[in-house]
Amino acid sequence: MVYGAIDLHTKFSQIRILAEDGTVLRDQRVQTTRERFVAVFRTHRPIRILVEASTESEWVAQALEAEGHEVVVADPNYGPMYGTLRRRVKTDGRDTAALAEANRRGWYRAAHRLSRAQRTVRQQLGIRRQLVRLRSGLIAHLRAVLRQEGLRLPSGSSAAIGARLDRLTVPPPVQTVVTPLLEALAALTPLIAQADRALTQTAATDPIVARLQSVPGVGPIVALTYRATLDDVTRFLSAGHASSALGLVPREDSSAERRQRGHITKVGPSEGRCMLIQAAWSCWRSPSIRTTRLRAWTDALAARRGKRIAVVGLARRLSRILYAIWRDETTFREAAA
Repeated sequence: MVYGAIDLHTKFSQIRILAEDGTVLRDQRVQTTRERFVAVFRTHRPIRILVEASTESEWVAQALEAEGHEVVVADPNYGPMYGTLRRRVKTDGRDTAALAEANRRGWYRAAHRLSRAQRTVRQQLGIRRQLVRLRSGLIAHLRAVLRQEGLRLPSGSSAAIGARLDRLTVPPPVQTVVTPLLEALAALTPLIAQADRALTQTAATDPIVARLQSVPGVGPIVALTYRATLDDVTRFLSAGHASSALGLVPREDSSAERRQRGHITKVGPSEGRCMLIQAAWSCWRSPSIRTTRLRAWTDALAARRGKRIAVVGLARRLSRILYAIWRDETTFREAAA
C-alpha cells in the first residue's frame, strides 16, 4: 500500500506520499482545491491518505473518497501521531512528514466524522447563533449610547425593544444616532424568527430530538444541539463518556493517595456545553413538579459548593439523562432522575 498525508491550509497545502518501505514518492506544495488534490493522488493506487480533522477536512475527504482512495480524518490531539517530530522546529514540511510516517505505521486515532444530516443541522444552528449574538451586541451598544445620555432601556424581550424605547424621552440628536441600530435590529428579528421556525420544524421530524425534549429545560434548540454534537450515541461507551466529550467533567491531577480535581475540561464543541448549562438554569428555576428531585439535588449542591458549580453539575447530570433517553429510546421520568 502507498501512504499519503495532507497538511491542510486555506490557500496552499503540503502533500507527502510514501511507499510501503518509507521511500518518499512525492513531497510538494499544492493549491487547496478539489481538482489539485484529485490530480496529485490519482497516480498512486491503492493509497491511504491521512488528514487532520479541521474545518475543511470533510470536503477534502469526500473528494478523495469519491476517487476510490481510503481517507482517514485523524484526531489532531493524539500525541503519538507526532511522535517523531520535535515541535521546537515546526514547518509544514515537517508536519506532513510526521503525518505520513504516522499513517504508514498506524500511529493515529481516527476522529468521528459527522453525518451529512447532523452537519447540516450544526450549520443551521451556527447561523442562528451568530444572528442572536449580533442582535445581543446591537442591543448592548444601544444601551450604552442611552446610558451616556442618562437614559435606561427597560428590560424585556428583544422583539419589543422598539416599544420599550418609545417609553423613553430620547432627544432628537440621540434618536438620529440610534436609528441605524434600530433598523439593524428590525432586520435581524425576522431572520432569527425564520431560523427558529426552520429548526423547530427539523426538531419535529426527528424522533430522537422529540424524546430529548421530554427532559425539563430542554427545548428544540438544546435538543438539536445535543443531537448534532454527539451525532451517534453508540460511539460512547457510557453516559460518562458522553459528558466527557462535551467537556463537562472536572479536570483531574491525581497520583497515589493524592486526588485533586479542578474546573471542567471544556473540551469538544462549546455549543453543546453552553446549551446544557442554559438548560440547567432553566430546569433549576422551573416550578414544575417534574423537576422536584433535580431541583432538590441542585439546591443541596449549591449549599455546599455555590450556585455556579451547582449549575454545571446539573448540566452534567442533564447530559447523562439525555444520553440514557437517546440510548434506551425512552422519555424522561422524574422519579428516575
